[in-house]
Amino acid sequence: MTHEDIVYDRRVRLIEYAAQCGNVTHACKVFGVSRKTYYEWIKTAGEYGLSALLPKDRRKPHQPNAMTPEEVSTILAEAVARPTLGPKSLLRHLHARGVHRSASGVANVLRRHHLGTARLRVAALASLTAAEAGQVTDAAQEGPFGFCMYAAQPGHVVSLDTFYVGRLKGVGAVWQLTAVDVATRHAVVQLIVGDKTAAIAAAFLDDLRRALRRVGITVTGVLTDNGPEFTGRAFRDRAAAMGLRHHRIPPRSPNHNSVCERFHGTVLREFYRPHFHRGRVDNMALLDKSLRTWVHEYNNHRPNTGDYMRGRTPRQVRLDLNRRLRKTAA
Repeated sequence: MTHEDIVYDRRVRLIEYAAQCGNVTHACKVFGVSRKTYYEWIKTAGEYGLSALLPKDRRKPHQPNAMTPEEVSTILAEAVARPTLGPKSLLRHLHARGVHRSASGVANVLRRHHLGTARLRVAALASLTAAEAGQVTDAAQEGPFGFCMYAAQPGHVVSLDTFYVGRLKGVGAVWQLTAVDVATRHAVVQLIVGDKTAAIAAAFLDDLRRALRRVGITVTGVLTDNGPEFTGRAFRDRAAAMGLRHHRIPPRSPNHNSVCERFHGTVLREFYRPHFHRGRVDNMALLDKSLRTWVHEYNNHRPNTGDYMRGRTPRQVRLDLNRRLRKTAA
């Protein structure tokens, strides 16, 4: 039902209600309409029929000095390319590109597009740089586009991290090795008991490649923090032998590995806490089986409501990306 249908239905119901109750004043009070307006509608309906009560289309007023879409695009591009310059300082660069507008007009455009301050423009530039080149800075975390890691194709950037599960009685310290493909958010996990060493992380690379290959993803790059399991020689040598590009985030910057961090919050909230509240856990095989069942559900059936996923599952994103890449190749 459109807005016009709603307005038309309200007008007709007012006329019908007034006829039923026989009191125009009461009917107008119920519908929140003045008696003058009611009688105008009655007169219009009597002369031209009820269809005349449909709202008339109104032409958008033409503003002689309105900016064209091309001018707006140029202003936004220059503002993001030179984020530290204000509207007045941007005028020189805009004039060189054929846009002759006042500083106040440029400022209004920037405010309408949430780029009214230098902080917002710097954040926008950082977000665009992160999306296009993978170079992520602190300013991208709170950018107007939202902090979202990006990879052009599945397997180009696979985010790795470790998650401390806890110390289980009779088992010892349990860690989870996590890998999340940035492009599709497909997750691969592995539980280990004891220290998380570089040798164990290196062996996880082989398991990761096999797991992603089963769903049609070829790993070409990994992103890690600076933990000893990822900076050790065993891991670095294995990544080099596999031909993987190894990207490392800046120290003390977990937001640069946000894909894994968010997955860890999800697995803690939706799997570990309910699982450990059901009873005592002292069987690693059962815990590992339960975790893999949950991860399979996460990858194939659980909708992700984030800004990037928009209610899709990692499987749906993977199929969408593959379909898009095939069209591009064709």
